[in-house]
Amino acid sequence: MIELFTANTPNGIKVPIALEELGVPYELKKIALGSADLRVAEYLQINPNSKIPAIRHHTGAPVPVTVFESGAILLYLAEAYGGLLGTTPVARAQTLSWLFLQVAGLGPMMGNAAHFRSRKSPDPYAIGRFEGEVQRHFDMLEARLQEVEWLNGEAYSVADIAHFSWVRSASYAGLDLKDFPILHAWVEKIEGRKATARALARLT
Repeated sequence: MIELFTANTPNGIKVPIALEELGVPYELKKIALGSADLRVAEYLQINPNSKIPAIRHHTGAPVPVTVFESGAILLYLAEAYGGLLGTTPVARAQTLSWLFLQVAGLGPMMGNAAHFRSRKSPDPYAIGRFEGEVQRHFDMLEARLQEVEWLNGEAYSVADIAHFSWVRSASYAGLDLKDFPILHAWVEKIEGRKATARALARLT
């Protein structure tokens, strides 16, 4: 059994979507952002960074497996349950490349753009810097999805799940998703997947 500690945020929705796609049972434990629950000793044993998402996987071994950071959890689940990675070396390499691009690039850029946009005295340079990076990432995704249906070039994967969770919130970073028609259609296609609907319903 997997215990999932998460919230309804771009990073937080990735893991339940993957679990639903893989057909893996899990116990959902919602944690509010900023909650004291993130700083109790038991949770810090699971995630010393005191953020969501995190999982505790009871495998039957004396010590459960704990994983934190959304990209690491997605990769762990895909490897543990044999799906959402790609079936060929080429597809798997593309999955990992796009997955790591999201966790190292798009997510932090969108987070910084939203942060500087929300300040009482906005810094035009900082806003321009991070909004520009988000625009660049969206342009990259738009170009990729003009060539392939899914990011790894083979099938739906954790790379799509990771990007979907942030791209659907384009306005968070000052962009309008409708300016990216291919990306917009891709988001709607993922929103229409039954696993996505089940995951989002459990978080609301």
